[in-house]
This record gives sequence, structure tokens and C-alpha cells, in this order.
Amino acid sequence: MPLSRRTLIAASLAALPALAPEARAQADGQWRAITGDNGQPLPNTRLPGELVSEIGRLRGVTWIGPREASVTLFEFFDYNCPWCRAAARDLDDLVRANPDLRIGLINNPILSVQSAQAAKVALAVQRAGGSAATAGLYAALLGPGTAGRIDGTRALEAAARLGHDRAAIEQAADSDEVREALKSQMRLAANLGLHATPSYVVGTAALLGYPGPKSLARVLAAVAECDEIACAS
Repeated sequence: MPLSRRTLIAASLAALPALAPEARAQADGQWRAITGDNGQPLPNTRLPGELVSEIGRLRGVTWIGPREASVTLFEFFDYNCPWCRAAARDLDDLVRANPDLRIGLINNPILSVQSAQAAKVALAVQRAGGSAATAGLYAALLGPGTAGRIDGTRALEAAARLGHDRAAIEQAADSDEVREALKSQMRLAANLGLHATPSYVVGTAALLGYPGPKSLARVLAAVAECDEIACAS
């Protein structure tokens, strides 16, 4: 019985040598072969160094961890992104496991107007109380036990519960300074190609999506060891 064309193609593909990890990564749209905790390839790209250098100079970055850390991880997030909520719930464990890690939280509210409203409130809280105050609001809105849509009103209520003057925060959230800071954060995220939330930048690499705590820990360990998100085996 003659072989069909489909059978011949399948047989030819089976006879090809296995792709090297680098080739497999490129086939999956990756710069480096990395999988998330779900076992699926994690999209990642290499970024221009000149753009990466702009991140730390942004106004309104919420800093967590020591100033003189060996590794700095930037997270670009949206308050209404479910994977951002998962990442926020894992944040304390990440910080405890990596005492020499500095994290920069950066607003990228690309999912809704409500997300942008909440981000403006967070930036206003930062103006009033610095990174510690904003980290507290971040935990109150995205940490364990939280659920539901987050908008400006909900962010203001959370800020008031944390002891901030609601009227003053609302006024600051509507200021030109806060609007420009948010625009700068979102503009740089777009220039870096960070079209997923959350997205991470470490060194000159971007991870598009939340890889999960185990995969993220492996990435950070690799960066500490060899300055790459995946070390050569």
C-alpha cells in the first residue's frame, strides 16, 4: 500500500536530529530556553541596554530590598491582572528567600481605565510616604485575601485605611506630576515590548508573564551566578 504524503512528511520529521536547546528556544519565540512552573515555555527577549538603563531613573518606582543588592528585578504590573495578583502573593516568600535582591515595582495599567485610576492613587501615596507606603498599598490591594476589581475608589479606600489623608491623596492623584509619572512608566514599558502583565526585567532580559515562584527563583539564581537568565550547562 503506497504511503500518503502526510505519512512521508511525518517520517522525515522524525528522522531529523533533536534541536539544541538554543534552537528550541528560538522556535518557541524565546531568547533563552526557560520554562515556567507549569512546564510551558516562558517567552523572553533580550533588551537594548540603553533602554534598560532608563528603568531605574523612572519617577514613581516602588523599591523593595537593599539599595546595594547583587540582583535587581523590575516588575511591570497591572492592578487588575490575575497573574499580577498571584505574583504579589508570592512576593514575601521571594524577598525572604533572596535577601540580596532589590525589586522595583512599576505601573503598567494596560488592561483598563480602572487600573490606571488605581495606579495614579498608588503614585500619589508614594509622593506622600515613599516606597514603604506604596508597598503597603500594593499588599493591601493585591496581597493574600484580596479579590475583585480594583479601581480608583477602592485604592483610595485602602489608602485611607492605611492612615493616609484620602482627600489629599485624591487631589495628588489628579495632579500633572502623577499623570506624567504614569505616562513615563507606560511609555517605557511599551518601548521595551512589555505587552504582557506582569512582565519582568532583570539584567538585559525581559520575561513576558509570571513564570511562577520556582521558575523565577531559578532565573534569579542564574543571574546571580552568570549574569544570564539561564546559565550554559
